[in-house]
Amino acid sequence: MASATLTPYLRDQHHEVGGGSADGIRPSSLTTTVPREYVHRNALSEVFLTNWRRGGADTWVVSAQWPRAHTFYGPLHGMHDPILLIETVRQAGILLSHVAHRVPLDHPIIWQRVRYDLAPQALRTAQHPAEIELHITDRDMVHRGKRLVSALQEFQIRCDGAELASATLDYSCHSPAVYRRLRGEYSDLALANSRTLPLPEAVSPQLVAREHDRDVVLSPTDRPDRWQLRVDTSHPVLFDHPVDHAPGMLMVEAARQAAQAATPGVTLPVSMECSFSRYAELDAPTWVQARTTGRGDDDRHQVEVAVEQHGQPVVSAQVSCVPTP
Repeated sequence: MASATLTPYLRDQHHEVGGGSADGIRPSSLTTTVPREYVHRNALSEVFLTNWRRGGADTWVVSAQWPRAHTFYGPLHGMHDPILLIETVRQAGILLSHVAHRVPLDHPIIWQRVRYDLAPQALRTAQHPAEIELHITDRDMVHRGKRLVSALQEFQIRCDGAELASATLDYSCHSPAVYRRLRGEYSDLALANSRTLPLPEAVSPQLVAREHDRDVVLSPTDRPDRWQLRVDTSHPVLFDHPVDHAPGMLMVEAARQAAQAATPGVTLPVSMECSFSRYAELDAPTWVQARTTGRGDDDRHQVEVAVEQHGQPVVSAQVSCVPTP
């Protein structure tokens, strides 16, 4: 499981992006990011969403912008980072939980499953930031009274007008009191972070298609297909704000890096599905294992990734990789 929460915010705030007249001083329309509180981010630089609107009875359109460069989700070989797609889906799901379904901002959002399938050619970078449009359909929305408790959302995503990907996000919402009961003593943020393990050494960045040790989330073991998860709570992107467990995007990155390490050359994860079973705590080692399960006619490598702690499954992932174009 993975969750996100934050301190209370003005719940009735509306996001207005319409501008004034084009009088030479102000443009005819204005673009800005959504409030960072709506996507559970502390750093404004980590907010990628720019607007939202209702598309129909159960549909929404969310816009986003991907930068040409990023300290963590940076382009590689002229292609945008596919994991930026999951971060954008994450932000869109959280945004709509608050602005569309009135989930209070202090309620943790807990992932059950996330998946995407993308068209690699649509990831090519250009000489401008990528304009992203997410068309989102609400499915299987479960309420307790008037309160949303779980949701399944389907995404059709376009990049600069071209079809980019489909995606699915399955999550649940919990009150702070319920979350404290679920987490027990681990819900104490200060206590959980005081127990963080020392950071183990990183595998070679080249093994996982990274440039810097600080962005490597795998540590070597005596087996080439098994690693210890590196949980660097000082990482400015993966730990944008303090949390009481290893966050979901760290698990997604671990699955990506494990799949890369298990396949030859530099590859692109064109599809991924992650199912979250339980939390990975900060006070015990977490283990990541990858197994190549086949190779398709289109040169896709199929990789299964298992993340475990205390011998119990935390995340299972299926990743399809193709050679980087």
